[in-house]
Amino acid sequence: MRKILKSGLILLPAFVFLTGVIGQQVGEVSVILNKPVAEVQPTMWGVFFEDINFAADGGIYAELVKNRSFEFTYPLTGWRQDRDNGRGRLVPSFYSPARPSNPHYVSVVVDPGKGTFGLINEGFRGMGIKKDNQYNFSVFAKLTSGSGLKMNIELLDQNGDVIGGTMIEGFSGSWKKFDTAFTATRTESRATLRLVITGKGTIDIDMVSLFPSDTWKDRTGGLRKDIVEMIAALKPGFVRFPGGCIVEGRTIENRYQWKNTVGPVEERSMIINRWNMEMRNRQAPDYFQSFGLGFYEYFLLSEDIGAEPLPILNCGMSCQYNAAEVVPLDELDPYIQDALDLIEFANGAPTTRWGGLRASMGHPGPFNLKYVGIGNEQWDEQYIERYREFEKVLNQKHPEIRIVSGSGPSASGVYFDYAWAELKKLNPALIDEHYYMPPEWFQSNASRYDNYDRKGIKVFAGEYAAHGKDAEAPESRNTWLSALSEAAFMTGLERNAEVVHMASYAPLLAHIDAWQWRPDLIWFDNLKTFGTPNYYVQKMFSTHRGTNVIPVLQSGKPLAGADSLYASGTIEKNSSGVYIKLINTSSKVKPVLLNITGASLEKTGEISVLRAGGLYDYNSASDPEHIFPSTDSLALTGGKLNLKLEPHSANVVILKYKRLK
Repeated sequence: MRKILKSGLILLPAFVFLTGVIGQQVGEVSVILNKPVAEVQPTMWGVFFEDINFAADGGIYAELVKNRSFEFTYPLTGWRQDRDNGRGRLVPSFYSPARPSNPHYVSVVVDPGKGTFGLINEGFRGMGIKKDNQYNFSVFAKLTSGSGLKMNIELLDQNGDVIGGTMIEGFSGSWKKFDTAFTATRTESRATLRLVITGKGTIDIDMVSLFPSDTWKDRTGGLRKDIVEMIAALKPGFVRFPGGCIVEGRTIENRYQWKNTVGPVEERSMIINRWNMEMRNRQAPDYFQSFGLGFYEYFLLSEDIGAEPLPILNCGMSCQYNAAEVVPLDELDPYIQDALDLIEFANGAPTTRWGGLRASMGHPGPFNLKYVGIGNEQWDEQYIERYREFEKVLNQKHPEIRIVSGSGPSASGVYFDYAWAELKKLNPALIDEHYYMPPEWFQSNASRYDNYDRKGIKVFAGEYAAHGKDAEAPESRNTWLSALSEAAFMTGLERNAEVVHMASYAPLLAHIDAWQWRPDLIWFDNLKTFGTPNYYVQKMFSTHRGTNVIPVLQSGKPLAGADSLYASGTIEKNSSGVYIKLINTSSKVKPVLLNITGASLEKTGEISVLRAGGLYDYNSASDPEHIFPSTDSLALTGGKLNLKLEPHSANVVILKYKRLK
């Protein structure tokens, strides 16, 4: 049968029975089902979330109002006055004794006469609004002078026409939260929110908020549904959060402090996002962290999608590429206490201080935290001596928690070698390795873990992505070449599952109109979300994980680049599944004969194929499934399967066994 690729290419079946094929040598590959060589951890394939590329505010956190509490460095960032022959002014206030963690608010002084006066919020590169959806508006407000003031809430399209709205009134001299809802009459990708104040007087406003009602699991003030669905479809084994460099901060003061991200949203302390100014060619002066997406929400998301939470904590060091500040060892206790308190927040009884806070937020039961990461990618003696202090206390007080340490920012070199040598003297459960390298590196390093100590410290491939050629379009660096090269490398991770217990591509999310870093796994705009070729490679592995690695050999050796072929395989003991990944990085068709032994097999199966018309093809907002998996059926004959692997293709053969021999 023929399939038509989304790109318009005609795709012949990825397998062809080879009777009569002349002049092509068939490579025989042995797949042995009844001799598993290692267990695949449930955490093998996960996701790494960092608040970069507007991934949180303006992204997965569904709030549509930017600078809702006027806490940005310039308190009216994202806001502007709006008047139609009316008189009024906005007066930022810099201190509120009622809420010291979130002290700023704005006074709106109104004397409109015959016109109107109000203010407009621009959203995060606009607001994505969908026709017939309900939107929930809320505001904290206090009447300072005057009486009978009313607030008209209006959504405007790009032409300034109203596409939905409502009105609130009844303001008094005390702070009060007002909630209302309305339905949008039109879809708009770059809407704005207008608040028109009628009457005469002064009203103070704070925490101006607008959320779609159709959030993930319909939670009020929750997460953007389509983005979470894309993540959940990966069936990740873990969620690493809140990021990497975000944890460190440009300075110690700018570091991520989890205690400021829990409790009532209006009491969480906002900070500037360290990616605000990090990339010289991608400055984002309006990039802050409201922490509406905080540690409670990260834990809840992990639980929702069946993933282990893996929080990363500051180790007493800021980013060594920035200020490189270091907390003296005799002042490290508060940082270690943060780790102990986090474990209590996640797992403690409601009768404890931090477990009680979790319960008050709506989750009386524990989150069953099993892992904690100490530091991101710090290096040298400064990191090791601080990590040692954390490990000493955590192992004593919480031996049930598995600690993740780090090997620095590089895949090799002096810092990498030093970290491994020193950490082998200590007791981390996993060591985090990072590599952002050219596609060729990934293809040539598929055997990276073949000679790691099988009984040594386990590896967390915590941040990796192939960085290669790009074009002007933001998503253009997510080429098929990068994804194919990662697929080749991932066969090596899977083949060495005895060593590698966790792996995650990085970063996870990027807003097309507000990115700082690329490539990224999932791209989105204000209305749409789509996966990259790299996303579909990750999904190929994560949804065909299996429970045990099986030998996939050619001439008794693993396929790790010989003749441009890469392979790995797993079986699923609970469902009798067999998953054989075959990657062809060459420009030629590769005939392969799979000789599958060790089990009685069902006579039919299927093959899922990823390929593209060109190595530099990519998915885009206008063509989101340009590179997309296609599936065909397979028929087996006596445990043998003849395949014809397409050039530059990633394939997974999916079979069922009746019983192992």
